[in-house]
Amino acid sequence: MMEGNKDEAERCIELAERFIVEGRHDKAERFLLKAEKLYPTQKAKDLLDHLSKNSHQKCAEPEDAPRKRRTATRKEEAKTSDTEMDYPKEHVEAVQRIKKCKDYYEVLGVDKEATDSDIKKAYKKLALQLHPDKNKTPGAAEAFKAIGNAVATLTDPTKRKQYDMYGSEEERLQQQGRHGHGRGGFHEYNYTRGFEADITAEELFNMFFGGGFPSQNVYVRRGGRWQRTGENHNQVRGEHAGSYSLLLQMLPILLLIAISMMSSLFISEPIYSLLANSKFSVPKETQNLKIPYYVKENFHTEYQGSLRRLEMSVEEEYITNLRHACIREKSYRESMVWKARSYGDSVLYAKSQKIRMPSCETLQELQAKA
Repeated sequence: MMEGNKDEAERCIELAERFIVEGRHDKAERFLLKAEKLYPTQKAKDLLDHLSKNSHQKCAEPEDAPRKRRTATRKEEAKTSDTEMDYPKEHVEAVQRIKKCKDYYEVLGVDKEATDSDIKKAYKKLALQLHPDKNKTPGAAEAFKAIGNAVATLTDPTKRKQYDMYGSEEERLQQQGRHGHGRGGFHEYNYTRGFEADITAEELFNMFFGGGFPSQNVYVRRGGRWQRTGENHNQVRGEHAGSYSLLLQMLPILLLIAISMMSSLFISEPIYSLLANSKFSVPKETQNLKIPYYVKENFHTEYQGSLRRLEMSVEEEYITNLRHACIREKSYRESMVWKARSYGDSVLYAKSQKIRMPSCETLQELQAKA
């Protein structure tokens, strides 16, 4: 019969450990006593001894110590309440939600079956809400870093697989009960479990919203701390100073070799240009779509090919350039519309709707002619 109660007793011990970490010693003691009745273990006895020692220490305190602690707690709560009143409610709630999360999926608000697209979409929404430039709530910077770590880990197939292998919160508690001993015999849960991005949260934000990665300010983890890649530049340069010196000495010879190879593989200049310059200064226009282009002054005497074929090449290149420009214009306009909707900014939304797309308009006109 006692063996049948073993699982229930272990569950009571796990709950007691939680309550000890939370400082709710009375509840912890009740669950430990229950565990002892169900299935006596040395671990439950040790935890009861731990609670008993803490209880004796409290008894040795002055009589007014509990009152002073309660007063200090009330002051701290009042201070926290007053501080939170200075910030928008949705900002405070967003930060507090992430503080309570147990894993990266919960941080981003997605399930474990979420696709890369779902994860990135969730990150973009949270990033605009938690960015330190907008959200000044205490803890917002840590929350912003948390969502950055989350998207960097979960969009990397290898890291995501490794992260998922660590198991659920329940499994972690079981391991903690058997092997985990931190400060005071217990440790708090850390949902990162050692998984952090190789770049800063700000650089991740810039990548998602068009800022790109600053080439000289990319952060990586070395020796357990964040470093700019540029911090080791001088050190690396010192280590390879001898190689660089040798390379500089050989540079004139290498240049001569390169020039001779280029001369042997010389390719003639193009026949036309879509932009006027010193070499292509004579304006012309295609007969079909009236596309302007420029040729050299000696074009009529030097060019022996088909003019119609040349003009078809001009029109094809011109339309290809227009299509690429149109894609960039549409992408910019859509990003501004999405940003306005995310912020709930009606003025920005109205402006984004009026953004002109000249390349797209020109492309439509040419397609109508064709």
